[in-house]
Amino acid sequence: MDLRQLEILQAIAETGSFTACGRKLHVSQSAISRQIALLEEELGEPLFLRIGRQVRMTPAAENLVQLGQRVFQDIRDTVGGITDHTRALRGTLRLAGGMTVCLYVFPPLLQHLKQVHPQLDIRVTVATAARGVEEIRGGRHDAGLLTLPIEESDLVTVPVLREELLLVTQPTHRLAKKKRVSAQDLAGEPFVLFEPGSATRRVIDSMFVTEKIEPIVVMETENVEIIKAMVKTGLGISIVPYQAVAREVREGQFYCSRIGGHELIRETGWVYARANRVPRMVHELLVAFEEIKGGLELAPKPGAGPVT
Repeated sequence: MDLRQLEILQAIAETGSFTACGRKLHVSQSAISRQIALLEEELGEPLFLRIGRQVRMTPAAENLVQLGQRVFQDIRDTVGGITDHTRALRGTLRLAGGMTVCLYVFPPLLQHLKQVHPQLDIRVTVATAARGVEEIRGGRHDAGLLTLPIEESDLVTVPVLREELLLVTQPTHRLAKKKRVSAQDLAGEPFVLFEPGSATRRVIDSMFVTEKIEPIVVMETENVEIIKAMVKTGLGISIVPYQAVAREVREGQFYCSRIGGHELIRETGWVYARANRVPRMVHELLVAFEEIKGGLELAPKPGAGPVT
């Protein structure tokens, strides 16, 4: 096995076919097939299942792709460390994040990162935590700011945000007239909520289960902006991260309240592939995040507006 064969496997995983791999690496399809055949002969194990014109990776091939990702990352890190630790970053940084992260965290973060490293090319994908994990594991993304918990032995998880989830209604809603909202006040109310299965929804559902409340869910979506729009129209009320509605709360467009007796917290963290050392690009990303973290509105501040 050599680096070229690992490079070919990486390219097939990224492009989805031998033909596209050949175009990417500027070699003939026959040369690609020959290298795969040699590698299969050496391993005594098939790497691809051929179904008509389609090829599908076997678990052995997927393991080699992950190995190649670690090997090539180590090579890049070593070469980068030898050349110059102080130089501006170049190349492409590929990030994944949930909808709220992409709307409210990535904009100031990426703006700061581009100021420090103007030649850095940044690509962002909106992804659920599950998809983000698969993209990082497959080498298609360098890091993700994803909803926790994520416990994978081949990935590093660094918790960095604890976001408070608050009840959000129209300012004219009956709950907006209460000095304190209890969980039982929510019974019978129509809700616009995040989709089932998400970590955020699990936090909310846990509160409902504890209080023995069967919520009336009139809409479910992963898009927090759609949730806000539906609450504004009066379709229902919701429970969302405070930073998603901080501006509207200050401007009096929403009423926002904690639910008495419950601390609803969503934890978010950086996730990236485990390696011998943290890649410089990921290290610079984490440094940039710490620079802007203080400016994020994760929970109401005293006197911040109509929040109880």
